Amino acid sequence: MGRGKLRIYLGSAPGVGKTYAMLSEAHRRVERGTDCVVAFVEHHCRARTEVMLHGLEQIQRREIEYRATAFTEMDVDAVLERRPAVALVDELAHTNVPGSRNAKRWQDVEELLAAGIDVITTVNIQHFESLGDVVESITGVRQRETVPDEVVRRADQLELVDMSPQALRRRMAHGNIYKSDKVDAALSNYFRPGNLTALRELALLWVADRVDEYLQQYRVEHNIRSTWQARERIVVGLTGGPEGRTLIRRAVRLAEKGAGSEVLAVYIARSDGLTSASPKELAVQRTLVEDLGGTFHHVIGDDVPSALLEFARGVNATQIVLGASRRRTWQYMFGPGVSATVARESGPDLDVHIVTHDEAGKGRGLQVARGARLGRSRIVAGWLVGVAGPVLLSLILTSLDDSLGLANDVLLFLFLTVTSALLGGLLPALASAAVGSLLLNYYFTPPTHTLTISDPKNIVAIVIFFAVAVAVASVVDLAARRTDQAARLRAESEILSFLAGSVLRGETTLDALLERVRETFGMESVALLERQSDVEPWTCAGSVGPSAVRRPEDADVDMPVGDHMALALSGRVLPAEDRRVLAAFAAQAAVVLDRQRLVGQAEEARRLAEGNRIRTALLAAVSHDLRTPLAAIKAAVSSLRSDDVAWSDEDEAELLEGIEDGADRLDHLVGNLLDMSRLQTGTVTPLIRVTDLDEVVPMALVAVPAESVELDIPETLPMVAVDRGLLERSVANIVENAVKYSPYATPVTVSASALGDRVEVRVADRGPGVPDDEKERIFEPFQRYGDAPRGAGVGLGLAVARGFVEAMSGTLTAEDTPGGGMTMVLTLRAVPGAAPVSPELPARVIS
Repeated sequence: MGRGKLRIYLGSAPGVGKTYAMLSEAHRRVERGTDCVVAFVEHHCRARTEVMLHGLEQIQRREIEYRATAFTEMDVDAVLERRPAVALVDELAHTNVPGSRNAKRWQDVEELLAAGIDVITTVNIQHFESLGDVVESITGVRQRETVPDEVVRRADQLELVDMSPQALRRRMAHGNIYKSDKVDAALSNYFRPGNLTALRELALLWVADRVDEYLQQYRVEHNIRSTWQARERIVVGLTGGPEGRTLIRRAVRLAEKGAGSEVLAVYIARSDGLTSASPKELAVQRTLVEDLGGTFHHVIGDDVPSALLEFARGVNATQIVLGASRRRTWQYMFGPGVSATVARESGPDLDVHIVTHDEAGKGRGLQVARGARLGRSRIVAGWLVGVAGPVLLSLILTSLDDSLGLANDVLLFLFLTVTSALLGGLLPALASAAVGSLLLNYYFTPPTHTLTISDPKNIVAIVIFFAVAVAVASVVDLAARRTDQAARLRAESEILSFLAGSVLRGETTLDALLERVRETFGMESVALLERQSDVEPWTCAGSVGPSAVRRPEDADVDMPVGDHMALALSGRVLPAEDRRVLAAFAAQAAVVLDRQRLVGQAEEARRLAEGNRIRTALLAAVSHDLRTPLAAIKAAVSSLRSDDVAWSDEDEAELLEGIEDGADRLDHLVGNLLDMSRLQTGTVTPLIRVTDLDEVVPMALVAVPAESVELDIPETLPMVAVDRGLLERSVANIVENAVKYSPYATPVTVSASALGDRVEVRVADRGPGVPDDEKERIFEPFQRYGDAPRGAGVGLGLAVARGFVEAMSGTLTAEDTPGGGMTMVLTLRAVPGAAPVSPELPARVIS
């Protein structure tokens, strides 16, 4: 027993007509023969609503006594015992009287749904649990009866009953909602125009979100990749500072203004792995952005503005959100800052939002680590200070009239040596110590201007100076190296932890993992290569980026994975210490590839099982449906050949007609079987040509009586790119199926219309229709819905039609026909600029 369907009529305020709409739907279903009962409906003494209850079966309510007062509630047990197909339950958010089966009415509804009973109900937007505070701030009234939002979100159908505030107030003034003694108070309080407008906006926005969800689900189910609306992609630039949380929340609010928007938070780390960012804060921000539906990216780049813009353009972003600079005023002398640079270089295709925060202007703080991997400018500065500095200092000291003394001179030279070590590392410091020792000996140690030293104390002073200079330079260089190693290990651990987290979160697609490698190491392209043996050529299992290499020998970096697999990167040469992290990525890529292949093998096994099922069904069809017309033909032929009976001309004509009908049925059945076999084996190759629908569709209606079809194909429709034969066969199968199930003397409507870059052909019948949960099953091979007689075919017509349509890059779906029945919607790709010109239009004259 399946779960029942839930349909909800949503209103912005009492009196918009939810209950009336629900009762109208009940009358329509009863007229169609549906078993529909009123489980609980409160008409509130509204005459029009009360009239709508006439003619509907009502379940007796349960009477409950509470505090010496009798109340009536829905009798859930009675409804379950009656087991109707559809039950009407008003006021979903209602709180039941103490002593009832459940505390809330929506819990009663859940019981009915679990029992397989379809439920139609009503609710107002102010009763949503998540909107309680918002509604209270608008109306000043706290709603005590609420329903969880998830209950409404799980509804199979949600219909908004809308009415303008002015119309609702008129209904109120006419006494159609409340009694006359309550009208004035209601109009001046809860039903003020401002209140009603705000509540209406809440309802419209909530329903709009649901529509977007349904649309995305529809696009996924039908594999629609073309853009139907603008899609915002917002990149948030993070520094690891405390302002990151503010930026993420601001970006999410921007994304909520557009349907389908994405938020991508990115942290740019320098290639040396050294950063002032707090790993703990970055972890908190990564969790925050993922909880809010966004994604976190870790990118390496020495030039932060360029790396950020490159990432944003690489993901086709439309907006960048950055925080106001934390620099103090005097710090701008070193440059304009990341925010200003990104805003200046973003160009017209990227909007940059600079968001203020509490940390703006308070300073960036000190760097927690400095690297031994120094840039070219730092190394040059170290050599200048270490070599040219002592020479310049010697010139200055020798030009002074009064000598500072050898001890002070040694300290000044030692200061230059330490400075060169801090700027350029060990080698400039050693050079500075050597040059300084020679200059001290030549200019400041008696006898001057010679390299000899007369006083042994001065020899000791110069030796100690050189030893101290070398020791200080060594300590500074060793500290820088240890700091670099610690920072690099920390950066590696962050990357590896993120890799492990991505595996746990299920990010297992090979392309996503290779893209992560490309982002992490700043490469142009990444490819996973494999081969069967040492003598076989390399093949590409997956790649990202332009011009991916096809051999490990052609890559800037290659990382072997086992004996016959390698990860090849192009863009730059990586240092040796980066290969440890790259090895982890390569091993994970091999695991992901194996997992994808296992999934493919499982899918292939499922396909083979489906093929076996179809072959079994084919044998069953051949054993009955093909033998039936053969038996009829055999009987008719035997009768005609019999010499014992003298057949009249009318009898002979009737027997010959039976033979012809049986042959036609055989031809149709065999044709569908052959077409299904072609589809299963993938041998259908459509010959796509630009075609007019009005040239193909009429030819597909030859096999059905002319009076059974109404055709409406406008001549102004754009041309379509199809295979004429496949389209004709598809339309013929669809129309024959519709005629088969349509009532006698009720024609099937075949119409066409243009919608953007698509053309839709709609075949509508007035038959019994198909429930929503059966609409996909009717397209499966050898499926016949309902109690179709065995002689009605083998159930291949719609399966063949959908297969042919999808082979032409179209879609075939089933919808309900308004008023009853089923509509087949065949969607085809229109040819741009190929719309035929109506012959009645005059030629345009260019003056």
